[in-house]
Amino acid sequence: MSAGRTVVVGARGQVGRALARRFPGAELLDRAELDASDEAAVGEHDWTGLGLLLNAAAYTQVDAAQDPANLAAVRAANVDAVANLAGVAHRTGATLVHFSTEYVFDGTHPGPMPEDLPIAPLSVYGQSKADGDAAATAVERHHLLRTSWVVGEGTNFVRTMASLADRGIEPAVVADQVGRLTFADDLAATVVHLVGSGAPFGTYNVTCDGPPTTWADIAETVFEARGRPRSAVRRVTTAEYFAGKPDAAPRPLNSCLDLARLTATGFRPRDWRVALDEYLAALPR
Repeated sequence: MSAGRTVVVGARGQVGRALARRFPGAELLDRAELDASDEAAVGEHDWTGLGLLLNAAAYTQVDAAQDPANLAAVRAANVDAVANLAGVAHRTGATLVHFSTEYVFDGTHPGPMPEDLPIAPLSVYGQSKADGDAAATAVERHHLLRTSWVVGEGTNFVRTMASLADRGIEPAVVADQVGRLTFADDLAATVVHLVGSGAPFGTYNVTCDGPPTTWADIAETVFEARGRPRSAVRRVTTAEYFAGKPDAAPRPLNSCLDLARLTATGFRPRDWRVALDEYLAALPR
């Protein structure tokens, strides 16, 4: 592991909470403790002895990001904050770990997407993450973890589907977006591995393993686990789901990321189906 202090920024989010469990001695910062988009506040914070800086903070409301009124907030969280933290890592010599998204791609690539696929975001959110990535990767000692379909503590797709199933609601769910789930604890475990094993710095795709699936398939699995028929989920296309919602952000239809570079470091991600079963078994009814 990196020598020196570990700091988690964005410690109250799904990924931040998982990192806090994996790095029990870390300093935990959320917006209330440090607004990372405020250059002066970042400069005034005590970074003495910093060895590992984990940035799990982000603006992730994909549709809200399309609203021009929110652009400043989106850029502050996803670009300015990353640049400020990258500056800290550069000045201190710490390792920066930053989390990105498949939304930096347009989703037209046939098959799992490699790390070096050309960036082509479809949305304001995707562009902001791509710009933040550029700041993070300018740091010599960095791990950029690109992920998708994150599930952890707090509000997420799996919990929402479980709630709908329990309440007898039959949702329409898109069946033409393909990808894999990523559980927040798996992301955190990947960080432990990459930092602890001395893996080469750079960009890594990080999701669970297993066959690519769709949101509708996942929803059906959740409904079945909650004792509801799979047929209670109405399968629709992305175009059908967003019809009449002109303010919705465009989504990549392919979110499946190639995991070859990650597995080459010796890390074997869990099958998303196994991880989902475990997650569902722990959900209260």
